[in-house]
Amino acid sequence: SVVRVNRGRVLLLRRSRGYAPEPIGLHLHLPEILACGGEQKNTFCLTKNDKAFLSQHIGDLENGQTLLNFEEGIEHYKTLFDIKPDIVAYDLHPEYLSTKYALTYPGEVKKIGVQHHHAHLASCLADNGEDGPAIGVCFDGTGYGPDGCIWGGEFLVGGYKNFIRAAYLAYVPMPSGSMAIKEPWRMTLSYLYAAYGSEMEFLNIDFIRCLPECWRLLREALDKKINSPLTSSCGRLFDGVAALIGLKNKITYEGQAAVELEQLITPGEDDFYPFEISSSGQWEIDWRPLIRGVVDDLKNGISQGVIAAKFHNTVAQMCMKTCLLIREFYGINKVALSGGVFQNVYLVNEAEDLLIRERFRVLTHRRVPPNDGGLSLGQALVASFQNAGKEHARCV
Repeated sequence: SVVRVNRGRVLLLRRSRGYAPEPIGLHLHLPEILACGGEQKNTFCLTKNDKAFLSQHIGDLENGQTLLNFEEGIEHYKTLFDIKPDIVAYDLHPEYLSTKYALTYPGEVKKIGVQHHHAHLASCLADNGEDGPAIGVCFDGTGYGPDGCIWGGEFLVGGYKNFIRAAYLAYVPMPSGSMAIKEPWRMTLSYLYAAYGSEMEFLNIDFIRCLPECWRLLREALDKKINSPLTSSCGRLFDGVAALIGLKNKITYEGQAAVELEQLITPGEDDFYPFEISSSGQWEIDWRPLIRGVVDDLKNGISQGVIAAKFHNTVAQMCMKTCLLIREFYGINKVALSGGVFQNVYLVNEAEDLLIRERFRVLTHRRVPPNDGGLSLGQALVASFQNAGKEHARCV
C-alpha cells in the first residue's frame, strides 16, 4: 500500500495489503456484483449487501501473468466471501483485458458496461457515503469516451444511475497516439500548434530550439489527422506543460512529468494564467490562453517553479469557475473530485479551498484511491443502479 498524508488525512494512492481485503462499508444494499476495474492500477470489486470487497492492487493488466493474477484473485475472493455474482460490470474500452474477461464471463449473469469517468464519480460518492446528484470533476490521463475520443478533463453531472457531460477541456490531438504519453514533448507540440498555428516554429523558446528533427512530420500528421486521436485529458495537459518548460521530454513511469511538475512548485505564488469557457450545449474550457501565458513567462525568464505554481493555480481556477457555471444552470452544490490527477496534493487542496470559498460541498477520496485503483468500486455502484432501474433504499 502507498499513501500520502494531506492535512492530517490519509490519501490512498495504492490500496493493497494492510487495507485489503477489509470490506468497505456502504450506505446502500447491493446485489452480488463483480466489477472488473480498468487496465491501469487494476483492482476488482465484489459486493454483497452493504459491503464492498475491493481487491488488493493487481497492477497494469498488460500481460498474461498479471491477467492470471487478476483471474485467480477473483476466484479466491468469491470463495472467501461466498459471493456468486449475478452482475458483471466492466469498462467500456474494448481492448482492456479486464473488459474482455468480463465479456467472456461464464454463466447466466447480467453484463453492464460503465463509462470510465462515471465510475470515478460514483467511486467518490460511495467512498463518502453520499448519493447524487453531484458535479463530478474527473481529471485523469485516459478514459474511453462514448464519442470515441479519449476523455480525461471532465465535468459530469449525475449520480449512480446516470450522468451527463456538462463541461470538458477542449480536445487536442495526441501525435502518434499512446507514444505521446511516453514522450510528453509530442503533446507540447500539439498544444503549441493549436495555440499558435504555423507561427509556432518562430517562438523564441528553448523547447522549439531543441525539437527533434521529426517534429515537422508530426505536424504534417496533425494537419492530416493521421494517428492523432483527440483527447480532453487533463493528465496530457500536465505532460505538455512539463515538457514545455524543459522538465521532461520522455518519462520512465506513468505520471512522472506531472509528479515532477508538482515538486517544482514555488510556495506562496497565487497568480494564475488566463483561460476561456465557452458554451454550445456543453461548456468547453479553452486552454490556449494558458499555453500562451506559459510561453510569455518563458520568454521573460520566469522560473520553472513560479510557472509550475501558476499552472496548478490555473487548473484549480478552471475547477471552481466551471463548477460555478454548472451550479447556476443545474442547481447542484455538491462537488466530487476524482481521477488520478487528484493524487496531486497541491492541486486538490487549491481546488477544494476555492470551491469551499464559493460554498460548495466538496467530496474527496478517503478509503479508496482517486486513481483507477478505485474505479471498480464505482463500476459496482453504477451497475447496481442501472440493473435495478430505480433508486435503492438506504441502509438503516
